[in-house]
Amino acid sequence: MAGLKLIVGLGNPGAEYLRTRHNAGFWFVDALAASQDERWGSDGKLHGEVCRVRVGGSPVWLLKPSTFMNKSGIAVAAALRYYKIDPVECLVAHDDLDLSPGTARIKFDGGHGGQNGLRDIIAHLGHGRFHRLRLGTGHPGHDPAHKDRVVNWVLGRPSAQDEDLILDAIARALDVLPLAVAGEFDKAMQLLHTPSRDS
Repeated sequence: MAGLKLIVGLGNPGAEYLRTRHNAGFWFVDALAASQDERWGSDGKLHGEVCRVRVGGSPVWLLKPSTFMNKSGIAVAAALRYYKIDPVECLVAHDDLDLSPGTARIKFDGGHGGQNGLRDIIAHLGHGRFHRLRLGTGHPGHDPAHKDRVVNWVLGRPSAQDEDLILDAIARALDVLPLAVAGEFDKAMQLLHTPSRDS
């Protein structure tokens, strides 16, 4: 399978959302850009902030949509068109309620799993054939009496312990990213999905 040419981090713009669980995708691409001292630049035609990095020697575009989460597809579709990148060469990093903090998973294709950013990207592309980096944030539990519990959870800041776990998962994902960029997704998944001996 082809490697990666575009990595998208999902989140909500604005300082009030910066450290919320829903912005874990932003945390990932911010960490990648910071590791190479790259600065983000705003690009109106792409509806987001972009920068370019090298991963394992290969150039990769990074994108943070400046739309809100539920309109992420606008920016992703625009970037794919502008850079002439096939969706299978794109990785979308996002928060995932169904995984515990400290867990990161790479997958290809599939549905949105209730994640509104993925939902909008799939709606704009007409399919789900792109790669995802699922960053676990945990789930608050289902309570019919508190229908807003999940919304408040994803838009809330994790505990210090959970934040450390999420950041650790991001660091491990960055470690295997060169394999994914080179198209060696099976090897990247195997390394990322195998618990470390000291965990």
